[in-house]
Amino acid sequence: MTTRKPARKSARKPIVLPPSGGRPYPMGRIRAVFKADGDETARAYSISEWWLEPNTTGPGAHAHPEDDVFFVIEGTMSILIGKKWIDAPPGSFVLVPGGVTHDFENRSQQRAGMLNFTPGVFEPEMEGIAQWFKDHPAGDVR
Repeated sequence: MTTRKPARKSARKPIVLPPSGGRPYPMGRIRAVFKADGDETARAYSISEWWLEPNTTGPGAHAHPEDDVFFVIEGTMSILIGKKWIDAPPGSFVLVPGGVTHDFENRSQQRAGMLNFTPGVFEPEMEGIAQWFKDHPAGDVR
């Protein structure tokens, strides 16, 4: 029989947010809501919601060294992985490995939202991202 060691006490505090809770970043037809980042996760990962109004383009095709994980929670999100677009309905899980070009947009006539999980710290970039969207508003998909 093995003896279990007591768990070490964490210096971090649990996070409990109500529906729609978090730190919002409105960007016109796109809205991000950060649930956890930086000190809240010991700089390990970031969790945010991304909401797109109907018929709205996303951030544009891009790649970065970190993986991007998406979980669709409402509507249907169209997600670019490499050179292929997929339509991801609620409950869909998509892991885009680091270095792979990706994008997302809402091609439907209903609002769509997804959770985004990414390694490391992301939220400090949001001020610049929000400013970029103010200068370059999201447009119509079609």
